Amino acid sequence: MNASVSPRPSVSSRKLDVGTGDGRKPSRSEAEAPPARLKDDRQSLPIALLRAREAVMGLFRPHHRRGGVSEPQWRVIRVLHLEGETDATTLARLACLLPPSLSRILKDLEAADLVRRRPGRGDSRQSLLSLSPKAAALVARVAPFLDGIHRDIARRFGRDRLDILLALLAELETTLADPSSLPGSAGEVTRQTGRRGHDS
Repeated sequence: MNASVSPRPSVSSRKLDVGTGDGRKPSRSEAEAPPARLKDDRQSLPIALLRAREAVMGLFRPHHRRGGVSEPQWRVIRVLHLEGETDATTLARLACLLPPSLSRILKDLEAADLVRRRPGRGDSRQSLLSLSPKAAALVARVAPFLDGIHRDIARRFGRDRLDILLALLAELETTLADPSSLPGSAGEVTRQTGRRGHDS
């Protein structure tokens, strides 16, 4: 005798149990909340900066690979070439790298005899880093190609426009790094109060 099997309800005929992700059911206010609104990618500053970076770095990556180094490794080499002997803290800041990432990169660069390390004079715990002759030769070899890319970008985008863009990006970085420019900070409240007084 065949047992009867009750048909499974279709998705449309039963309620979907959508939780909040933390094991609890959403409250009524959460369930009735309007959908989150995200800024359009075309108006999102982080996405715009990422896209611009990818467009620029796409021109430079082949030459990095030709030199046998990665992008982060080249940033380290470039800083040491421009600044000379430098401590790790300064190097991490100028190369825009987190200290743990810099430590891994330096390990590889030292193993490749591209970076050399020596103890600091005042503090033996502090290391001073510099380029090896091998790295200096690498820079001399690829620098003309990289300079050509910079000139090509300036030609295609416009030298004046590029100078303005670089100045605006530097100003943006300085402004966002200034705690007094944050909403609700004392400096921002003072500026807003001053504007209201001036406008009244």
